Amino acid sequence: MPQPFHLAIPVDDLNKAKTFYGHTLGCEQGRSDKQWIDWNFFGHQLVTHEVQTMPGLAGENAVDDHAVPVPHFGVVLSMSEWQALADRLETAQIDFIISPYVRFKGQPGEQATMFFKDPAGNALEFKAFASPDQLFAT
Repeated sequence: MPQPFHLAIPVDDLNKAKTFYGHTLGCEQGRSDKQWIDWNFFGHQLVTHEVQTMPGLAGENAVDDHAVPVPHFGVVLSMSEWQALADRLETAQIDFIISPYVRFKGQPGEQATMFFKDPAGNALEFKAFASPDQLFAT
């Protein structure tokens, strides 16, 4: 795995973030304080910082006939990890922005993807490739 990234995001309710990232997504909690929590986000460091006012989405872009929210973040999982997470989220009755599906079917970069928001409105995308060498395929 390449070097892990560090990403700090705003949330408007740290307790809701704790339930979502800790329970719903199954991330291990790291250090924390009154206004922030570190998470092991699939091997990367994600920090949820509580703020008074959440920024809005900048907009959307059309990708494979779907409105993709901008900004968004997430990770690339193995296909089996992606499917297990999709099943977990469906069981938790997560409201998907874009439900789990395979986009770019039969084309370079074919991938399984899904989009949803955390309780604070941050957009997340999780994806997987049947063949990892397709990650940067053109």
